[in-house]
Amino acid sequence: MFKFNHYNFNILDLEKSKKFYKDALGLEEVRRIEDPDGNWIIVYLGDGKSNFTLELTWLKDRKEAYNLGENEFHLAFEAEDYEKAHEKHKEMGCICFENPEMGIYFINDPDNYWLEIIPPAK
Repeated sequence: MFKFNHYNFNILDLEKSKKFYKDALGLEEVRRIEDPDGNWIIVYLGDGKSNFTLELTWLKDRKEAYNLGENEFHLAFEAEDYEKAHEKHKEMGCICFENPEMGIYFINDPDNYWLEIIPPAK
C-alpha cells in the first residue's frame, strides 16, 4: 500500500551540498521547489536508477548548524564497486567511521549527516 518516496536533510549551503552529493555519490538534481519570496529552496536529488530521492531543504535565514544529536540516524547507499567507492571517499577525506568487521563504512556530508556505504547484497 505504501512505497518509499524521499528522505529529507536540512542543509546550510545548497551549492556545496549539491556538489558533495554529485561527487561522492553521483546524485543529480531531479527537481526543485522555490519559495516565490526566496526564503527557502527544496532540491530533490536522484540516483537515476530508482524513484527514491534525497530532499535537501535550504532556509535563507538559517545560519547555525543543525543539531543532529548523536547522529544515530542515517541514509544508506549500496555501492556497485565497494572497494572503488571506499578509495574515492578516502581521497575525498569524508570517511567518518569504518566498521571492517561488518564490511561497511560511513561518510559525512558538509552538514555532518552520516551516510552508510554498504557492499552489494550477495
